[in-house]
Amino acid sequence: MHTHTMTSPNSASGRSRDDGATVRLVAQAAFPTLFGEFTLMGFADRTGGDELTAVVRGEVRGAADCPVRVHSECHTGDIFGSLRCDCREQLEESLRYIAARDCGAVIYLRQEGRGIGLLNKIRAYELQDQGLDSVDANERLGFPADARDYATAARIIELLGIDSVRLLTNNPAKIAGLEQEGVTVTGRVPVVVPANRFNERYLATKRTRFNHLL
Repeated sequence: MHTHTMTSPNSASGRSRDDGATVRLVAQAAFPTLFGEFTLMGFADRTGGDELTAVVRGEVRGAADCPVRVHSECHTGDIFGSLRCDCREQLEESLRYIAARDCGAVIYLRQEGRGIGLLNKIRAYELQDQGLDSVDANERLGFPADARDYATAARIIELLGIDSVRLLTNNPAKIAGLEQEGVTVTGRVPVVVPANRFNERYLATKRTRFNHLL
């Protein structure tokens, strides 16, 4: 497979590195993976100080109806293969899907635990072990059920020059969040993976309390 070389970091947005943009492209490199060949792009978020990445397939600049996955970091699932969620399976399925197409992107956001952070996520796990679902656990800790926002993802989509996206998601709130940030979402690609005995309740909560399209 062939990976198209993207534009240089300074020209990716048509602006210089120090123009005051909240998100800027810092570096990019060829990125062969188990799923296919991509370009790995690194971004800096000046607002939150986060270091962010996007895995890009082919030429996305000017692309309409471009398949895009906006994936929130899941340390426990993406790294350790946790069976308490379906995050890693969704990430891998998205990479496979995009690798099989001419262009697309996976944007990886630092929004662990639906935005509450890793240690608070583990605290929420403790409460779930005591019988709470993931919504009630977050709220017991004083957080919203879902504290994520998609402004940074929208800025990365703009920097990549994507005209419109076909979002790989089961989450209608993610579609709405991106649209509120000015992203044109032309459609949805379901990312449904089989449940296991450890995440059945978690997936049921997604479906009944977050209206995920499972």
